[in-house]
Amino acid sequence: MLSSKFSDLLYETGTDEAGRGCLAGPVTAAAVILPDDFRHELLNDSKQLTEKIREYLRPIIQEQALCYHVTNIGPEIIDEINILNASIKAMQECIVKLTPVPHYIIVDGNRFKPVEGIPHSCIVEGDAKYLSIAAASILAKTYRDEYMNQLHEEFPMYNWKKNKGYPTAEHREAIKKYGITKYHRKSFRLLPEQLEIEFDILEDVHVTIYNP
Repeated sequence: MLSSKFSDLLYETGTDEAGRGCLAGPVTAAAVILPDDFRHELLNDSKQLTEKIREYLRPIIQEQALCYHVTNIGPEIIDEINILNASIKAMQECIVKLTPVPHYIIVDGNRFKPVEGIPHSCIVEGDAKYLSIAAASILAKTYRDEYMNQLHEEFPMYNWKKNKGYPTAEHREAIKKYGITKYHRKSFRLLPEQLEIEFDILEDVHVTIYNP
């Protein structure tokens, strides 16, 4: 059973992100404050759960949380400030939108930056240890998956509905064949061998040509 809280302060928020290792799409973060008596036997790290269970838990978390917020940081900002800083920025933006204002922050992972003087702790594998981080991981994952399903309709050739922008063999083969879109992270190594010649086609779609 996951622990309810790390601190003894009244309002403690857990925060986590999804999509950090993807080649396309945003990095998505969530922050959640749960009531002290919140329990659910299925709640765990989102990576340990099936899509069906994550979708089942999402409305339960949203209905029973004291508050929550979800933020997307897009590829342009990821390319500008790097994925670590973009992940932290997404979590920070979630936290400052919470009402009530949290008294303590627990973060999945080992890197974070202070938010308006609120004390925090970084917890490695925190999404498998604390309920609020696990809840945040589920919201971040389900909201990001939903967003990538929408992008799939615009660019179905990359099959984002299935791979969610992660570097699968199928995704990389599509990049070889079609180039990249405005949703790809240009600062990432999209293919093992790249010839970075960029040009615009079809109005606002940005494409890179790669060596086969």
